[in-house]
Amino acid sequence: MGSEARSFLKVVANNFDVLAGPVVSLLYPLYASIRAIETKSSEDDRQWLTYWILYSMITLFELTFAKLIEWIPFWSHAKLIGTCWLVIPYFSGAAYVYEHYVRPFFLNPPSINIWHVPRKEDIFSKPDDILTAAEIYMQENGPEAFEKLINKAEREAKWRGSNRTFYDDDY
Repeated sequence: MGSEARSFLKVVANNFDVLAGPVVSLLYPLYASIRAIETKSSEDDRQWLTYWILYSMITLFELTFAKLIEWIPFWSHAKLIGTCWLVIPYFSGAAYVYEHYVRPFFLNPPSINIWHVPRKEDIFSKPDDILTAAEIYMQENGPEAFEKLINKAEREAKWRGSNRTFYDDDY
């Protein structure tokens, strides 16, 4: 009997992360979320809502990178420790991660400018826009040349407008 108990404890110890993972990451948060809904305080609602947001992000990460994660030897143990930090109210890990990482990302999303045209002048010049380009053109060629350019553009626009065909979708 002693060796059977020892082998059972050995199996439990070797698979602790598999056994404790669902309890820590699903059962207790589910219970605490139901209790939070039933209280009048919004602070615990916020804690568990942020936990479920982070839990979904972790799950999406795991599903996306499953082939890579299976090569990380202590992933299940690290995930269990991280989940404990997120779940235990003493640490407020979920609120911390949400406030410092998730919320700033969604409030100020990074912008990518795909229409950026690098300047030909130095960085201290005026911004590249249509008015600056017109000013530079007039300084280099004079206002009369600029008026000729505008008149030419107007003539071409009228010509294009009068020569439209049924199949012409470019204008």
